[in-house]
Amino acid sequence: MLTSLGGLATGIGSLPGEDPQAAVELVLRYFREIPHWPQLPRRGPVEHFVYQFLYPLFRLGLLAEEGGRVYLATRRPDWAERLTEFYSAYLALEGGEEAALDFFAVPPEAAAGLYAFVQAAAGGDFWLVKGQVAGPLTVGLNVRDADGRVAYYRDELRELLVHALVGHARWQVRLLSRLGRPVLLFVDEPGVGVYGQFGYITITRERIVEDLSAVLGGIRGQGGHSGVHSCAACDWSLVFEVGPDVVSVDAYGFFKSLLPYVTQLGDFLRRGGVVAWGIVPTAESVLGESVATLLARLRDQWRELAARGIPLTLLRRQALITPACGTGLLEPALAENIYRLTAGVARAVRAEQEHGGEDHAR
Repeated sequence: MLTSLGGLATGIGSLPGEDPQAAVELVLRYFREIPHWPQLPRRGPVEHFVYQFLYPLFRLGLLAEEGGRVYLATRRPDWAERLTEFYSAYLALEGGEEAALDFFAVPPEAAAGLYAFVQAAAGGDFWLVKGQVAGPLTVGLNVRDADGRVAYYRDELRELLVHALVGHARWQVRLLSRLGRPVLLFVDEPGVGVYGQFGYITITRERIVEDLSAVLGGIRGQGGHSGVHSCAACDWSLVFEVGPDVVSVDAYGFFKSLLPYVTQLGDFLRRGGVVAWGIVPTAESVLGESVATLLARLRDQWRELAARGIPLTLLRRQALITPACGTGLLEPALAENIYRLTAGVARAVRAEQEHGGEDHAR
């Protein structure tokens, strides 16, 4: 249960720049209670989800990336043999062989921020340490087979990607657990927003729930706490249904998308769930904001939910404060400003909880 974390802050994942040590220092400066490892997309394709979260498939030659095109090499003459090698390792993992986790390891050159974080955070007195993994729907819609067909729509390929993500999630939880603190792993699933859209009518609720539940189950099975992040409007009842510990919402841009699901949100909070309120925008619009304006915006949102039946005490106590999304494509100074504001709003929320007032914005 994470209900004691109300008002603490963390980030979503990515940061600008190419220096992993500098990125980790920025995280530790602003998010001392719940630091996260930084993804660094400006380091180039090596920081792509192919290498960070699907590396075993790439290493075996099952997955390839050429000129920005990501595809499963289904036309390889030895595809079946390489697939058998992957599933032998995955079944060993499912059978409880701890050593099988090493098969899903990511090399340091593909996640420089992760390894720099583990080294720098050793011995730190944190509440939690946070990681992140790409979601199965988001990945499945961005990977194709050798003939150009979207992998998500081929069951055997979709299942392969899901199993690779489960293995990675378990490995990442084990790695971060070596820091001696509880681990919170977000599944970043913006793709869930396509559910119900006309162009995606063959994507079923049952399949999304099944795949997302598999990744969350891997996180929990390794002893981690799970979160689901979407930086877009979506059917939030679907996210609540899979039962993560944390649901992460772009509250700055898409708060209204929560309102049709107030009943499910209230049930989620009453079960001990936590909402990560992405109240700090990750765009240049943040230049017109301050801790005071963002805090006022968040208060208004919570009041609206309270008026619809959710106790304000639950909303405050079971709240994390975050940026709306990652900051990896922004200018470094803007990203740091976003982190500074996030930490400031979190301090103000905690002060309100401690003193029962609303005059603590700084």
